[in-house]
Parts: sequence; structure tokens; C-alpha cells
Amino acid sequence: MQSIGERLEEARKRKGISIREAAEATKIRGEYLHKFESNQFDIKLPEIYVRGFLRSYAVFLKAPADKIINDYKALGLEENKGVRGLNREVYGRMDLSVGSKTEKEAREATGKPADAQAELGDANTDAGPRNPSTFVPPRSAQGNPKIDRDLLMKAGMLVGATAIVVLLSVWIFSGRSSKPTVTTAASSTDAIWVRPLSGEPILSLVASSPVSVTVTTKSEGTTLYQGTIPRGDRREVPRRGELRVVAEPYQSLVFEIGGTPYKMPARAADIRSP
Repeated sequence: MQSIGERLEEARKRKGISIREAAEATKIRGEYLHKFESNQFDIKLPEIYVRGFLRSYAVFLKAPADKIINDYKALGLEENKGVRGLNREVYGRMDLSVGSKTEKEAREATGKPADAQAELGDANTDAGPRNPSTFVPPRSAQGNPKIDRDLLMKAGMLVGATAIVVLLSVWIFSGRSSKPTVTTAASSTDAIWVRPLSGEPILSLVASSPVSVTVTTKSEGTTLYQGTIPRGDRREVPRRGELRVVAEPYQSLVFEIGGTPYKMPARAADIRSP
């Protein structure tokens, strides 16, 4: 059975293109595509971006995107990333002023070995705040530490809030607009999506069947949208000057300007503001 990387590499070679050409067409960095084909998915990006890039690349290569995403999920990498993110983000940011004893001092003070403290960890939850420097997570029957779902949710919220703050800072300091436009991923199919500001001219993208779309500004090369639009879905982006729209397959995409629909004439089209 072929791995994910082998299927992607085989599909790319069938198209007769290099990784560099694929990167230019999908607007995904070549090093990410190379790692995907080498079955290396830890590209130091939020999980939703990894899945979005992987799906966009599969759609571009006309490979079975849903099958590849399901196989990727079966690898269990998302769960592992969640655990690592918890260790770095949650425990790394907890208030360490609760207590200054080391784990050894805590054991000496209570007279209990570390294993006993681990078994009694849940029973002591209501006794007061836990000190991260001495807290030992409870163990399951197999000896593996349990993961607190609440902490995982908090870690995810913390990562999301950090991403929003970074994006807001970029827009404020770039001086492009007094009202920042937040770039978010609406689902696993949307890698990049810049939403229109209130009163800003809009370009609507409508998919008659699943289609991979990239929209960039021609003057600055800013990516306004990159992802896969499911059948029957619509994406709206701001019309900021002349836009470059690339769709694959382009026959599945219709764009609307001022409520008037237009068919994509080719795989790539330039759209000028009226």
C-alpha cells in the first residue's frame, strides 16, 4: 500500500511538473510540498493549515483528496501535536508563583512517593490550586498519563488568540487600513481567506463542484484566498485593484461581480475593478 507521500509524488510526476512548478501553481512553499512527498508533516504550522495545504496539493494533482486527508488523520499526528502544544503553551505559561518547592521537596514534605501522588492527583483537585512544578498527572491503568481535555481546549484557544493578535498587529503596523482585515481559515478547506471590509467591493466565488482556488492582487501579490471550495459553497473576497484568479478545475468555478455571474474562461484569469 502506497504512503501519502508516494501517492503525491506519483501524481505530480504523472503531470510532468517539478515541485517548484507545483509550488508556483498552488502558492504553497516548495519545502512544504517536498516534506509532504517525504511523509514529513511537521511543518511548524497550526494543524488546520497543514490539512488545508495537503488537501489543496492533492486537489491540484487530481489525487483523491478525501482519501489522503483520512489517511493523514489516521496517522494520529494531530493528537501528538496537541500534546506537545499543551506542554509548551499551557504549562509554560502557568503562574509559577503558587509555590516554589521542587518535586523532591514536595515528596519529602508529604511523605508520599511520586507514584502515590500520581494516583491521588484527582482526589486532591479540590484542595487548592496545583503547582505546575510539583504536579504529577494521574496515570491510567496502562501507566500512560491522562490528558485533560479542558487543558487541550484552553491550549487551542490560546493558539487561536495568539494568531489573531499577530494578524492584527501586522495590519496595524503595515498602515494599509485603519480597520484590520483578519485572515482566518473557515474550515479545513480554507488555507487563507481575507474577508472584505464593510462597504468594500466584493468578488464572489461560487463552486459547482469542488475546486481549488487561489486569488491574489496583481500589484502586490497579496494572497486574498487560497483553498478548496466545496460544491455549492461561496467565498467572498475584497476587490482591491486588479486580481489574479487561478482555479483547478476552472470549469467548476463561477465568479460574481455586482450580482452578475461570469464563467472562468481559463485556468487563470485577471479580473479588473470597474
